[in-house]
Amino acid sequence: MRLATLREGGRDGTLVVVASDGARVTRATSIAPTLQRALDAWETCEPKLRALAAELDAGRVGESLDPTKLHAPLPRAYEWVDGSAYINHIVLVRKARGAEPPETLRTDPLVYQGGSGTFLAPTDPIPLVDPSWGLDFESEVAVVLGDVPRGTTAAEAHRYVRLVMLCNDVTLRNLIPPELAKGFGFFQSKPSSAFSPFALTPDELGDAWKDGRVHLPLVTRLNGAVVGDPEAGPEMHFGFFELIAHLARTRAYTAGTILGSGTVSNEDPARGISCLAERRMREILEHGEPRTPFLAAGDHVQIAMADRSGRDLFGTIDQRVVAS
Repeated sequence: MRLATLREGGRDGTLVVVASDGARVTRATSIAPTLQRALDAWETCEPKLRALAAELDAGRVGESLDPTKLHAPLPRAYEWVDGSAYINHIVLVRKARGAEPPETLRTDPLVYQGGSGTFLAPTDPIPLVDPSWGLDFESEVAVVLGDVPRGTTAAEAHRYVRLVMLCNDVTLRNLIPPELAKGFGFFQSKPSSAFSPFALTPDELGDAWKDGRVHLPLVTRLNGAVVGDPEAGPEMHFGFFELIAHLARTRAYTAGTILGSGTVSNEDPARGISCLAERRMREILEHGEPRTPFLAAGDHVQIAMADRSGRDLFGTIDQRVVAS
């Protein structure tokens, strides 16, 4: 089942069910007005939403979908927690800013808590306020959680994954080093993130959803050219189940919390990049200096994922950089 949110009906939008072909939707307001309301009563709403999805696929309900009318599946969320589960990405970006990876790199997940009040829609422009800040994209996988009790273990965590999405975790690279030097984490360097048009229940991924990982390539295009298609599954050192257990060690999480994987990254350079920082670091290692600039006004970023048969799963995060 695929769900989305129309930009209508207030700041949290209107919940719709998306057809299996991705071309049609039907409003689900008789079940829940918004995705957050559905998540709050998931046990009651999920079977009704699945029944509506069956009606939509049978052609008995529905209307054509205009992707530009969609907001993020959750236009705002109670919490947005992003991990950094790909070791290759951590090593490369740390080198880029002259920092060493933590000693606990392979035993203790890295996470930060980002701003969750103003997400970008999948076709919204990416604001470029000051080019000197080093605007970058980060292509990720994310999950939407149900109510997660404190003390949830990795073995239990699958019970609380409600939906899967893609993310562009927009980052201002040149603001990161001075922020982290204060010893208190990211803040100004992490503006609003964007999410894919559709959020999927894990069963929609079939065999690709395994061990709390999505075993499919995540494709990023920059100005129409593919710059990366890394496999999202095998090199995700900490899967979503381990990340959930890490988060829940000391506190509970409410339905609608979003958890990101961190930038998808493979050791094989042939699989390309999911952020410009990685390319710049590889250029430093090869040439002694970065040769790729960060994003500029007019640049076009697209992030998508298809299943092994080529069926588009999440829709496309399709954003242009606009001077702001």
